[in-house]
Amino acid sequence: MSARPTTPASPKNAKVKSPSPGSPMFGCEHVQLLFGQGQEVMNSSIAHYKMILRGIFDATPIVPQTSTNQEGRPVTSLTSNYLCLQCPTTVSEDDRLKHGTKKSHRFYVDSRSGSLYCQICDDLVWDPTLEELRVRKIGTGSFTIGRKRKHDELFTDSIKEDPRYISSNTTIASCRANGLRGIYNAGATCYQNVVLQSFLHNPLLRNFYLSDGHHSNDCQVPHCLSCAMDDMFQDFYALENTNGYTAANILSGFWISERKAFENLVTTKEQDAHEFFQFLAEELHERTGDGKKPESGSEHSCNCIIHQTFYGKMLTTTTCQNCNGTSNSVQSFLDLSLGLDHLVQKRIRKTGQKKPALTLKECLDEEYIKSDKCEYRCNHCKGTQQARRHTTIKRLPNVLSVQLKRFEYRQGRHDRAASKIDNGVRFPLQLNMLPYTQRVRSRDSRENLELERSCTYDLLSVVVHVGEIETGHYVSYCRVGDQWFKFNDHKVELASLSEVLGAQAYLLFYIIRSLA
Repeated sequence: MSARPTTPASPKNAKVKSPSPGSPMFGCEHVQLLFGQGQEVMNSSIAHYKMILRGIFDATPIVPQTSTNQEGRPVTSLTSNYLCLQCPTTVSEDDRLKHGTKKSHRFYVDSRSGSLYCQICDDLVWDPTLEELRVRKIGTGSFTIGRKRKHDELFTDSIKEDPRYISSNTTIASCRANGLRGIYNAGATCYQNVVLQSFLHNPLLRNFYLSDGHHSNDCQVPHCLSCAMDDMFQDFYALENTNGYTAANILSGFWISERKAFENLVTTKEQDAHEFFQFLAEELHERTGDGKKPESGSEHSCNCIIHQTFYGKMLTTTTCQNCNGTSNSVQSFLDLSLGLDHLVQKRIRKTGQKKPALTLKECLDEEYIKSDKCEYRCNHCKGTQQARRHTTIKRLPNVLSVQLKRFEYRQGRHDRAASKIDNGVRFPLQLNMLPYTQRVRSRDSRENLELERSCTYDLLSVVVHVGEIETGHYVSYCRVGDQWFKFNDHKVELASLSEVLGAQAYLLFYIIRSLA
């Protein structure tokens, strides 16, 4: 536990408020026996309870959710752990009884709510003394009350209306309510699972499907993938089920599809997660649009949820080196594909390192800051001329999808040879895309700040390819609130920020800050 324990040299006696008529003095008879062992035991128990509450509500969320298994390895759980009130030990639900039997310890604190648990009662118990401390900690962040404030004021109507008080005294749905559920691997389908998890934790897609954006009951399309997505969102966010999910309807939708592009997805061989992302986006684009033209003034060429979420526009300007004439072309994009091989080779020549690390900024600079040479048929010069081509982003999407091109395919004498670029690419939690757009900074610093904010993204999810190109495996990391979770098929674990930022990313999803 990262919270620093308090060890006062001369502890004061804890003042316990006399209970009001009809209120229990203790949470249960076993708490009464514990506190009845003397003032010193009561004081130390209350001091330890305060320390535990600090660890739960002040420390990094992963701390109270991590216990040590029998092999001595740390294990992080999505469900509640139990912090022993009688010693500095955190145990899982499975190990709680073993610890109690071995140490004769009977009282624990739930790692998610801070509530007291009695092993003998086999239930959470409401103790007025400890509950008062818990409510204060959640409601005010402190265990103390100002001199002029009476204890009864804790429960005045104004306090009861405080959202923090309400949340602390409300039965919270299980962690499943946040969509924390794994997806079973149906035979080399991990490449699909990671993309589906990134969709499930995309707030724009989540809001669309949970607000009946796709009318499944009225849909007449057989084996509709959007209907399957709608069912999946409902199962992840509405059902009280933490078991792994079988994406059978998603799989059958691709298997039954007559699209030639989907043929590779029918096999049981590992496929490319980026290709699946593109295929799924294309299919949902066709199923979620209503065929109507976008509203006047809309920057989108389509009103479907996929275009509203992922699509942006880029501007390519080609300048003739002979006459300086220019031509512009605008194209929509679903994602930005950033090459790595050229940068890696250039860095090797410069530093001599065998496996140099890159940054996402370097990759973006290479594509959208620098220009490249090309041949160009100039209408003014009436012939093919040398030219320079420069690409910038004309309109940023709400969710920016980035592919780091780790897989290289080179044509050999008989077939294509595939290789994987496994160099590290550092990527940030916050990404400023302003330098890669057409937008121009003004002389007003306040306007510049507002401009930068409108182009700032927060990391939403990361797709990682682990292992060799033919025998590898996909996992993903998704942000839920302020916490990160690792999705490895049907397994879901809490993840530290350092683990996420140290991952060998293949796909990155950033959401514009104004929508995060």
